Amino acid sequence: MQRTVTVTLENFTPASALVGGLLIGLAACLLWFANGRLAGISNILGQMFLTAGEELSWRLCFAAGLLSAGAATASLFPEWTRFDLDAGYGQIVLAGLLVGVGSRLGSGCTSGHGICGIGRLSVRSMAATGCFVGVGMLVIALLGAGSGQ
Repeated sequence: MQRTVTVTLENFTPASALVGGLLIGLAACLLWFANGRLAGISNILGQMFLTAGEELSWRLCFAAGLLSAGAATASLFPEWTRFDLDAGYGQIVLAGLLVGVGSRLGSGCTSGHGICGIGRLSVRSMAATGCFVGVGMLVIALLGAGSGQ
């Protein structure tokens, strides 16, 4: 089975990407200054049901904010959130499980390392982010080479 991988810049949207990045950075800063916590999603969600009281409350509020922001964006700007995915539910579940395992093995996810860790000048997070980016580039190169492009 041959796959074709085409990488183009036709959907490049620097303005919305910049605004989104600024909002993510602002949210991470607000959580840090208001609560003294890092906005690493895998840790926040992974520990959500293992805690109680005030610790559980802020985690639930954070998760509710993620879901409500996504729902609001999808309803207000549906053209921003529309995408096509050529995968079945089994593939999606497997991909999610692999991401969860990778987050556990890497002691955090891309948001925790890439946004919060680098912002704190963590050498471990810089190395992890370099690995994320490097492996992503390698996969794209291999997929492109395998498709004859």
